[in-house]
Amino acid sequence: MAKITLKGTPINTIGELPAVDSKAPFFALTDGELGEKNLGDFDGKVVVLNIVPSLDTGTCIASAKRFNQEVDSLGGAVIANVSADLPFAQGRACGAEGIENLVNLSSFRSPTFGTDYGVSIVDGPLEGLLSRAVVVINASGEVAYTQQVPEIVDEPDYDAALAAIKAL
Repeated sequence: MAKITLKGTPINTIGELPAVDSKAPFFALTDGELGEKNLGDFDGKVVVLNIVPSLDTGTCIASAKRFNQEVDSLGGAVIANVSADLPFAQGRACGAEGIENLVNLSSFRSPTFGTDYGVSIVDGPLEGLLSRAVVVINASGEVAYTQQVPEIVDEPDYDAALAAIKAL
């Protein structure tokens, strides 16, 4: 279980992020058209999971905006915002901010995602949502980089994440 904080108050996740160099856990999440996207749909591509509690918050939308700005420099990597938000809310939040280059994926039908990736928050006011994390999966389907953001209201370490993506 990862110990993180929400404005300095300790909260916990259900587990730990997948280990670097391990096979990425399979996922099947809901896209903006209410269809299913799974890890296999991205075979042969670098996939960046920008995992956030809710795209309806300033910090979460800020991370989506930053990755949206960087996507062209990432050699064809697919960047997915993953949250428990309904797909309609994800689309509305990203549409309002002009975020067009990312894939929105919802875990609302897939509670195993949060367990398999160790990001389900298990206590505190955000219980049931996903923690803020970045997981980079290489073109072979292995975890190449992870970052569990220790303070949930903080943005991820973009420089480290972007360097890991560009190194693949």
